[in-house]
Order: sequence, then structure tokens, then C-alpha cells
Amino acid sequence: MQPEVQVIEQSLTFLQKNQDLIVSFCLKLVVAIIIFYVGRWVALGVSRLIGKALLLRHVDRAVVSFLSSIVYAAVLIAFALIALSHLGIQTASFLAILGAAGLAVALALQGSLSNFASGVLIIVFRPFKSGDMVEVAGISGIVERIDIFQTIFKTADNKKIIVPNSQITGGAIVNYSAEKRRRIDLTISISYDSDLRRAKQILHDILEADSRVLKEPAPVIAVGALADSSVQLVLRPWVEAADYWDVYWHTLEQVKLQFDDAGIEIPFPQMSLHMKPNKDEA
Repeated sequence: MQPEVQVIEQSLTFLQKNQDLIVSFCLKLVVAIIIFYVGRWVALGVSRLIGKALLLRHVDRAVVSFLSSIVYAAVLIAFALIALSHLGIQTASFLAILGAAGLAVALALQGSLSNFASGVLIIVFRPFKSGDMVEVAGISGIVERIDIFQTIFKTADNKKIIVPNSQITGGAIVNYSAEKRRRIDLTISISYDSDLRRAKQILHDILEADSRVLKEPAPVIAVGALADSSVQLVLRPWVEAADYWDVYWHTLEQVKLQFDDAGIEIPFPQMSLHMKPNKDEA
């Protein structure tokens, strides 16, 4: 008998003996393939859904693409493990390998992963957005761009500052642009010899003449303290957030000019020294 014929007969014999097993495996293989392709469809749909949700929250497109890719890969890997498990392949070893590899990578990239997690928190909870004026990690500036690992700020003197995201979420965040209105807090000191009523009227007129000062809430003008060498008046006008610094500087300038014209003294810190004669000299 020729070798080719013998091989064919052995193959046919093997197929006849294991027919049920082969049919069962083929069915499982078909189901596993279907699970995998359904998983691809689900992963694609979930990643697109998350991408659209992030874009609606005005998240940077580069960040959206990165997060969508991670979600797609995670969902696809989950469905791939389900498909392999359906074929009868033990996935516990795969999970153990993935877990060990993930632990090694996490230990090696501990700082980067901390920044990544903080970046995700910033994107999800949105304590600030691009264009906001904020104070974080000891710096003040305008948010230029939010990345996964870092956030880029631009200061008032046009310096670019790159801050790791973990430093941002690890401390207090002051967002000056979160509200449309802001209150200006000023303390104006006058001497005890000056006319208090006249000083308050001048402050009222300054705010009344500035159209940028809001009528509601009404500005507050009151005596804040009777200090050692001056009477301290508190000035609390409300303005639109965009007008804050212009009104702040303008009000200070007008106070100095109009107080000078009215003869109201803005005192500097001073100390009165009383000298008593020595008893022997007396």
C-alpha cells in the first residue's frame, strides 16, 4: 500500500472515531468567533459613546482619542477571554500573567500612573477647563491645555508652566472663572482726623459712577475696624468676572485722587513716642 493512501485511510479513521468531538469543537469555534466579533462591535460602540460624551464636555480631542482607545482595548480583551473560555481554554493562566505584568508595570510607572489617574479625575469631574483662570499647586495662570499626564498653564507674564496632574488633584484648586460674578474686597484706611461721612460718600460716588459695578448685589461700604493709626473702611462691590481687575485698579486710583482733592488723609503706619523726664534730672 502506498504511503499516501495509508495516510488518507488513517485520517478517515480518525475522523470517524472523533466525529462528535470534531463537530462539537467546530460549533464551539463558530460561537467563539461570533463572541469575538460581537465583542468588537460592543467595544467600538462603547468607545464611540464615551468619546461623544467627553466631547460634549469640551474635553481635548487628543485626550478623548486616548481614553477611547483604552476603553476599546479593555472591552475587546474581555470578550476575547470569554471566547477562549468558551473553547475550553483555561483563561486563569492568562489572567495571572496579565495581572503579574500589570503589577510590574504599575510599580515601574508609579508616578506616571498617579498622574494618569489624576488626569482622568480632572477630565471626569472638571474642576476647571481650558481658558479658566485658576490657582493650583502654588501657581496662578490660565489653563491652556489639559493632557492625560500634565496640565499646561500660561501666566500673566506669558510664561508656560507644566504641572503634573497629581500635584493638581493633591491640593486645593481655586477657580476664578467658575462663576460669572466676583466680589472685589478692598480695605481703605483714613486717619482719625478725617471726615468719616465724607469719606464714605466719596467711596459711594466712585462706585456709582462706574457702570461696571453691579447694582445687585448692592456694594457694601462700612467701617471694618478702628485700627491703631487709622479707621479702616471695607469696600465690597460686585462685578462681572471679566471686569474684575480693571475695576479693582480703577477704584484704587480714584480713591487716591478724590481723597487727595477732599483733603482726606490716607495714613501710613506710625507710632507716637512719649518721653518722660528722669526723676534725678528733674
